[in-house]
Amino acid sequence: MRVLLLGAGGYLGRFVADRLLADPAVQLTALGRGDDADVRFDLSTGSPGALTRFLDAVHPGVVINCAGAIRGTASELTRHNTVATATLCESLRRSGCRARLVHIGCAAEYGPSQNGSSIAEDAVARPGGPYGVSKLAATELVLGSGLDAIVLRVFSPTGPGTPAGSPLGRLADSLRRAMQHGDSELKLGGLAVQRDFVDVRDVARAVHAATLSAAQGVVNIGTGHAVRLREAAAALARISGYAGTLHELEGPPPPRQSPETLGGQHPLPAVGPYPDGCGPWQQADVRTARDRLGWRARISLEESLADIWMEAACRM
Repeated sequence: MRVLLLGAGGYLGRFVADRLLADPAVQLTALGRGDDADVRFDLSTGSPGALTRFLDAVHPGVVINCAGAIRGTASELTRHNTVATATLCESLRRSGCRARLVHIGCAAEYGPSQNGSSIAEDAVARPGGPYGVSKLAATELVLGSGLDAIVLRVFSPTGPGTPAGSPLGRLADSLRRAMQHGDSELKLGGLAVQRDFVDVRDVARAVHAATLSAAQGVVNIGTGHAVRLREAAAALARISGYAGTLHELEGPPPPRQSPETLGGQHPLPAVGPYPDGCGPWQQADVRTARDRLGWRARISLEESLADIWMEAACRM
């Protein structure tokens, strides 16, 4: 099976590439903006005609789109998430390869949900920020393209390689700084937020399963269990061996500050109460992934957190 992977250098893309390379039946080609790509191409600025010619030459059976941006201005997010997906869909429509498209969406497309609820794929999407809006627009382009396509709406990916700017990445970094400075108390804000954390390696398994499946439409990828950030922080502290006290600040977390502003102390680990626009609660209904992909999450949050801490500890 010839597979074309876009965004192989990104957080999710790296693990998807590893998963596919482990399958001897897969012949993988990586296309992207970085030097490590097999072929250099920027979806956000490239023309559909150029990509169509490449598709006709390579003739993949499956195209996986992990490309995109999670931060930036509304204009930048639109260009990298929405315009790029429009280019890809148009190129696939023009191409004679008739490839299946596996597109990576995100839970931010849903926006806030009712506390205690599980979000199913037929929920009305009301994204709470420009990132979610740009990703939802991309999903709608894929679903309306007429292609053989599936959209995997990934909830909160975590595990090895977790970006330092993510909630769990910031928690690990704050713990590392506290231990380096010998602080007996760590003040943290925004710990009441609850998210459905799914390990990035399980996400890669879901992408692999989607390449082999005939399922179409939107499929949630998560664990089906929301975890309070406060509980994740306590688990990280236990895993790290931090002997101090975690002190939870009331109200919205303060803006990120530099160590100089704090008199040499470690910065607090948050930038806003709900930077993903999803409100205080989010949990996936994962029955569709089980029924149509034969997939479920296997890796525990404890294991994901241990991997996050191992990487953070290497920076001490």
